Amino acid sequence: MARAGLTPDKVTRAGAELADELGFDRVTLSELSRRLGVQVASLYSHVEGSHGLRTRIALLALEELADRGEEAVAGRSGLEALGALGTVYRTYAAEHPGRYDAARLPLDAAVAAASAGPRHSRMLRAALHGYRLPEPEETHAVRMLGSLFHGFATLELSGGFAHSDPDSAESWARILDAIDTLLQGWASSTQPRPAGGESSSGRT
Repeated sequence: MARAGLTPDKVTRAGAELADELGFDRVTLSELSRRLGVQVASLYSHVEGSHGLRTRIALLALEELADRGEEAVAGRSGLEALGALGTVYRTYAAEHPGRYDAARLPLDAAVAAASAGPRHSRMLRAALHGYRLPEPEETHAVRMLGSLFHGFATLELSGGFAHSDPDSAESWARILDAIDTLLQGWASSTQPRPAGGESSSGRT
């Protein structure tokens, strides 16, 4: 018997739960219709095919991650902010592996611009604020952090660190310390040089 009261939001969240259980690549309208006990045709009034469903799941994941990230970074700076934000990505990936995978789905430019994607860039910049990097250095650093957070979370989720010591949590702490040191040095290297072209030692 068909489930009553379906809405685009309910269909999307059901698809997100399916993604977490089976994997994002296995989410289709056919699979979801079986889960919801409805005909595939009835889902087309709520989502635009399997691609539309996958896009909606991606948008949901981006929004959930952004909500968590903004809360984690608020009131923090430097190493504390980096650790809090990175932990958001690692935790979300562990709790919602299918949604985390969905968050990396390539989106059309217009869809991406209207999504929570830009919020991710802003919260990365917020975490970097204490290092006072000028542009374009801050953008380079944002890309580096995004690569680091997503790369570590993805490898950890896939079991890439599960068969060797030390524990991945220990590696994560060491990596954060190293990134903090790198960013502090990066910031220092971008400071204006003294007038006259002299180095800080006074030599030309």
